Amino acid sequence: MAPLSSSSIRHRVVAGVVLSAAVAALSGCYVAPIHHPVPAPIVVQAPAAPAPVTLAVRLYPANDQATPFGMVHAVVTNDLHGRGTFQASILGENFVGEATRKAGSSREGLASGSGTRGGYLSCQYSMNSATLGMGSCRLSSGALFTMHVGG
Repeated sequence: MAPLSSSSIRHRVVAGVVLSAAVAALSGCYVAPIHHPVPAPIVVQAPAAPAPVTLAVRLYPANDQATPFGMVHAVVTNDLHGRGTFQASILGENFVGEATRKAGSSREGLASGSGTRGGYLSCQYSMNSATLGMGSCRLSSGALFTMHVGG
């Protein structure tokens, strides 16, 4: 093997010193990712809105004008926000309207419907529970009915 020249030794020594300095300088460093991890999205589920409740309503004759009609079936669909729809059929005339609670009351309400032949039906009721109540209805002809809700 040929002996190394002094300039070659000098270059090797300088390279070794530079390499040692670089190793010493990097020994206090650490590797960090370039991109920050994205946190998983937070999913918040809103509570499901309560489904409307449909209640069967029965109207029983309460005077002589109502007797020919017999018992009448009706339906109230409560949206659970103090309002609902009201439907009844009396001798082929369909009555459609709404039911609402009286202002400031969680129990008392009114139900009204207009008929397909120009008649109207007006009811007042009081609820004993969320699904049971009673009241009275008056047909535009003067017929009176006792109203039973639910059950």
